[in-house]
Amino acid sequence: MLTTQEIQNLMEEDISSEKKRLARIGERYYNGEHDILKYQIYYYDADGKLQLDKFKSNIRISHPFFTELVDQQVQYMLSGDGNIIRSDIPELQTALDDYFNDDFYSEVYELLIGTASKGFEYMYAVTDADGRTRFECADSMGVVEVRAKDTDDGCEYFIYWYVDRIEKGQKKIKRIQVWDSEQVYFYVQADEGRILPDDSVEMNPRLHTVFTDPKGRRYGKGFGFIPFWRLDNGRKQVSGLKPVKDLIDDYDLMACSLSNNLQDFTDALYVVSGFQGNNLDEMIQNIKAKKHIGVDNGGAVDIKTVDIPYQARQAKLELDEKNIYRFGMGFNSAQLGDGNITNIVIKSRYALLDLKCNKLEIRLKQFFRKLLKVVLDEINAANETDYQMKDVYFVFDREVMTNAQDNAEIEKTDAEKQQVMINTILSVANVLDSETVVQTICEILDIDYDEIRDKLPKDEEQDTRQAEQVLNNIVPDDGGDTGE
Repeated sequence: MLTTQEIQNLMEEDISSEKKRLARIGERYYNGEHDILKYQIYYYDADGKLQLDKFKSNIRISHPFFTELVDQQVQYMLSGDGNIIRSDIPELQTALDDYFNDDFYSEVYELLIGTASKGFEYMYAVTDADGRTRFECADSMGVVEVRAKDTDDGCEYFIYWYVDRIEKGQKKIKRIQVWDSEQVYFYVQADEGRILPDDSVEMNPRLHTVFTDPKGRRYGKGFGFIPFWRLDNGRKQVSGLKPVKDLIDDYDLMACSLSNNLQDFTDALYVVSGFQGNNLDEMIQNIKAKKHIGVDNGGAVDIKTVDIPYQARQAKLELDEKNIYRFGMGFNSAQLGDGNITNIVIKSRYALLDLKCNKLEIRLKQFFRKLLKVVLDEINAANETDYQMKDVYFVFDREVMTNAQDNAEIEKTDAEKQQVMINTILSVANVLDSETVVQTICEILDIDYDEIRDKLPKDEEQDTRQAEQVLNNIVPDDGGDTGE
């Protein structure tokens, strides 16, 4: 078991790692905290020394494109009816719905947000009051994978810490959990002080799953493995921010520089010659309040304005925005086009977002398989069944906005096509039997013939002929009786 000092050292090494540093940048940009917020303006004074300019406008505004790109991807991944994990076995589907419900998909939402913004995120198993396994998202910034000594195969421990609360005086209280293959050890730490066993936990250490029998006695068992799973945003576990960070920073700089120029050059410059007076402050006051000043016969007032070259900045902003959505593989809702927004055009604009989601979908299916194995084992043990992984499949029914007029025209065309096919069948109905005609029409209208067959009206004339034919085969003709 790890000592408290080893836990402290592992947490400090992990938080300062390059992997976590890049993840923090992605998390920061997702929260709208861009590098522009630290931007400063400097100048060289008369002595050639670099000085901070405290008087010039320094507007700093973050433009959260990355927040939109991440939310787009996650919402698009989880669009549809929300039921991704399915089975064609009704009993199994009912059992699965008890595990993979709205609470589960709420945790999956947080999982995907962390994966897209930070590059990787975790989910772990817990036990509810009924002794059933549930899954919760774990912030990857607080998860430390402890590899076995002298090897890189598998993890010997998982350390999971989070800030539980902040007490008066800004004192942070951290809850620390150390997981092995059988049980969990709980610790607490105030700020950066000593790590101590958490006395607020009733059972410490505690097995992974804990049950209470009818007599109130508690018992439990371990999974036999550490129930932590990681979802990666690609093999290198890199945030989706990497391809677009420089573009977003450039957009922030261009937009804020334009705002600074507008702020610094809002007032006109007054060039006054032949001023009648000795007080410059009085002249300025006259301009602001009375809108006039006095000059001599040769005097004049010339108002100078500064033209801000905003066209170049505006063109650069538009180019940056276009490239952010292109290389960030997102859907640009501000894209105007030529006004002919058909379903084909809309689908083409979703092409990059579809491509990005398809890559994540492959990894998410692999991730769900790992959780599903735990759930099926628990279902089989509780119900004495033998459900297999092959009995379950995944459906990602992503929804795309459509043009209502296009949809109406498509429906009209389909209806006209059905009408032509039905008319063709009816035109040759006199050479076909009625059952064939009805079956064909049912296929065209997507109606189950077996369900309506007993409800169809009877052909009494045909039934009479069939009955006479059967009767003739059973009862011999009187004219054929040759007996004496």
